[in-house]
Amino acid sequence: MNILGKIIAVANQKGGVGKTTTSVNLSAALAELGKKVLLIDCDPQGNATSGLGIAKEELELSIYDALVNDADINDIVISTEFGLDIVPAVMDLAGAEVELVNVEDKQYRLKKAVATIKDKYDYILMDCPPSLGHVTLNALTAADSVLLPLQCEFYALEGLSQLLSTVQLVQEQLNDSLRIEGLVLTMYDSRTNLAEQVVEEVKTHFPDMVYATKIPRNVRLSEAPSFGKPIFAYAASSKGAQAYMSLAEEVVENG
Repeated sequence: MNILGKIIAVANQKGGVGKTTTSVNLSAALAELGKKVLLIDCDPQGNATSGLGIAKEELELSIYDALVNDADINDIVISTEFGLDIVPAVMDLAGAEVELVNVEDKQYRLKKAVATIKDKYDYILMDCPPSLGHVTLNALTAADSVLLPLQCEFYALEGLSQLLSTVQLVQEQLNDSLRIEGLVLTMYDSRTNLAEQVVEEVKTHFPDMVYATKIPRNVRLSEAPSFGKPIFAYAASSKGAQAYMSLAEEVVENG
């Protein structure tokens, strides 16, 4: 069963775990499955924006304007050639962390903005910055669920407890319907014992939360953003593309 306008925050305060890669390619995979998809770039680095071929220097409006200046998010949406829409981000968004400090209802700015567009999409994904600041809190407050990418490395679980504590805090104080969508293991290399150990450890700690699909280390996945394309438009037959399609099917199946 699909839920119209399901909002998923892709979050982890650790950098380099595959948040943007997952946000872009899961969004593209859902679009390939015929879903109406909006990706909201909530990271000041704007990598999801450039990863979909959007020239940031040419943008007049971005998610910053919705968060700080009450701009209508419908006016910020850009349709891409890949079958999905995006609300882009630029470096200005870094200033939102400071500018939102004294704003009333600061944690609800994104929720309010997204409410006006939610019924146009089957899925809205939000690529969160690698921090637990105001922008990430806004995303978690606006979201129905949070998807957590975890890199298959020695320190995979480090910081996860802090993130889960933040999720719990948001549930208690800002968004009592927020739930964990699932944990997705990224940069998986089946040739190493370490990767298998990480998989087992994560499954032991979170037996019901880990997606069956593991995202492999894949050169094509690394290359695609520099061409401004999701993996399906760059190397549709690659293992990376197959993995994200499999993940998308799991997400849809989970409803």
